[in-house]
Amino acid sequence: MRQIYLDYNATTPIAPSVQEAMLPFLCEHFGNPSSEHSLGRACQEAIEDARFKVASLLGADPEEIVFTSCGTESNNLALLGVFDSLGDGVSGSRASDARAAPKHLVISACEHPAVAAPAAALKKRGHAVSVVGCNTHGVIRLDAFEAALRPETVLVSIMHANNEIGVVQPISEIAKICRERGILLHTDAAQSTGKIRVSVDEMQVDLLTVAGHKLYAPKGIGVLFVRNGVSLTPILHGAGHESGLRPGTENTPYIVALGKAAELAGKCLDDAAQRLAMLRDALAAQLQAAIGEPLKILGAGAERLPNTLSLCFPNVISRDLLARCPEICASTGAACHSSEANMSDTLRAIRLTPEQAAGAVRLSVGWYTSEEDIERAANLLAAAWEALQ
Repeated sequence: MRQIYLDYNATTPIAPSVQEAMLPFLCEHFGNPSSEHSLGRACQEAIEDARFKVASLLGADPEEIVFTSCGTESNNLALLGVFDSLGDGVSGSRASDARAAPKHLVISACEHPAVAAPAAALKKRGHAVSVVGCNTHGVIRLDAFEAALRPETVLVSIMHANNEIGVVQPISEIAKICRERGILLHTDAAQSTGKIRVSVDEMQVDLLTVAGHKLYAPKGIGVLFVRNGVSLTPILHGAGHESGLRPGTENTPYIVALGKAAELAGKCLDDAAQRLAMLRDALAAQLQAAIGEPLKILGAGAERLPNTLSLCFPNVISRDLLARCPEICASTGAACHSSEANMSDTLRAIRLTPEQAAGAVRLSVGWYTSEEDIERAANLLAAAWEALQ
């Protein structure tokens, strides 16, 4: 049984050239980058080369790139780091009353838990958090967003592209509103980086998150872009690595891998996006032809990532459907029964019924998906759906 991998939004395989680039730093180039001898200097030079490559992909300056362990850490550093830098009167900061007063954060209803959870932690500290809804396609409502802003709003965190339904948010428009009011903007670009163009200057963001394992690098490496002039307090304490924002000996092999992955993505971005969109649309068309009008494609009325097809199979539970297709690696969109309490935040935000959410499946293609994979997957899913009727 040859498996068909359609879960690239969950994680990607390591690209062969990425693996090749990192291997020497697992073996002969094992020095500590902080050491002044030749082995240490070789590692430090490799790290700075990777920093340049990631910066080039994002249109940033190399000194604005902070390496972390993952996207979740980057998101935590962005949110908690901003608020900690402003002082926290609730936890007894010695800052002035103006700096120590509770502040306000705005996020969307479709955020990944890596943003929603630190936002909840800030709320427990006594800060205010507003959650802005989206339309039925998954796009944030700009009127509701602007209405949610307050004089004490210091940070907005809106994901660039949704991990479940692939919808791309109007970050540039959000940034314009934030800049007019002097509010910092963070975006979680873990899903979009490497799939579509991500330019920190075009989007005018102050902070941006990257996760290596979403763009053919290993798990365990991430980036936080921190625009020059933005003040953050580190959430970990130790030595002064990564401009004092992320202490700990650098993970040289994985940083090198992410640099190589960023270089690859930059070279093939447009061509890859076109091919992925073709595969995604072919899969959608074949499934619609087999199942018919009741097949609901989520986010179809908005700009989406070129590789992401999230849909609701009617009259079935998604886990039952995928259980009949063990060859297919994909993700369900809800728990295995029709209960609103088990919907993801995103599916609830776009106002799916419990029955629709129960049949939600995310199919995400990638660099190594073939046309044969698409045809086989469509046939297997259609046959499984028919058998469950």
